[in-house]
Amino acid sequence: MAAVGWRPKLVALDIDGTLVDFDGVLPGSVRTAVRRVVDAGVPVVMSTGRSWMATQVIVDALGLPPAMHVCSNGAVVVDYPPFDVVRQITFDPGPVIDRVVAETDALIAVEEIGRGFRVSAAFPDGELYGPSVHESIDVLKSRPVTRVIVRDPDGDAEEFVRLAERIGLKGVTYFVGWSNWLDIAPEGVDKAAGLEVVCERYGIGAEDVLALGDGYNDVEMLRWAGRGVALGDALADVQGSADHVTSTFADGGTAEELNRWF
Repeated sequence: MAAVGWRPKLVALDIDGTLVDFDGVLPGSVRTAVRRVVDAGVPVVMSTGRSWMATQVIVDALGLPPAMHVCSNGAVVVDYPPFDVVRQITFDPGPVIDRVVAETDALIAVEEIGRGFRVSAAFPDGELYGPSVHESIDVLKSRPVTRVIVRDPDGDAEEFVRLAERIGLKGVTYFVGWSNWLDIAPEGVDKAAGLEVVCERYGIGAEDVLALGDGYNDVEMLRWAGRGVALGDALADVQGSADHVTSTFADGGTAEELNRWF
């Protein structure tokens, strides 16, 4: 919880549902609010489950100055511009993919930083940003990756959550997303861990960070930050992890919170 007289020295922002709606639209009010943060000389850091390629689109749309950004739920930290991978944490995807294949015929993808994805089969249009290359399961398992994505576009949502529980393995972290989407990352990797790397570079403590998000993959970040703020759309568990709950995205909650400080 932020102290009296507190003001953010770094702003960490989730993207989907926080900066843009789920059609990818960036409201003018959010763009203006982010610009006020930049003009105040405070670093604006993306902290997202998106790949770097999909994150870069938003960074460029906002016209952000050079900064570090956290992608792939914390497995990847980059500097941009110019583009440089500061940190990437990988794991052996074999055991996870074997378990998924044994349980379901869901689609599987692994990320190639800055290049796109390797996939078991085509994902629904627009869900993976950047080129996708089809590979066999054996090839997908053949080398370390930053994350594995499991997607079942035709399945039952509740059954998909049970699938995530059934395939639970030691050594990895699971983030259940919207629309039967599961991100699997190395154990201990989350947005908060990625932001720790960013803060160390900038000489800023977690207590000086304002973080905004709306999803389950934001929980660790909201708990970690000096002021963690959940959007009004967030589920109860996410809101319960935050210091404050702002208005819904549609009602301008992101701009409302940023304009509180800048």
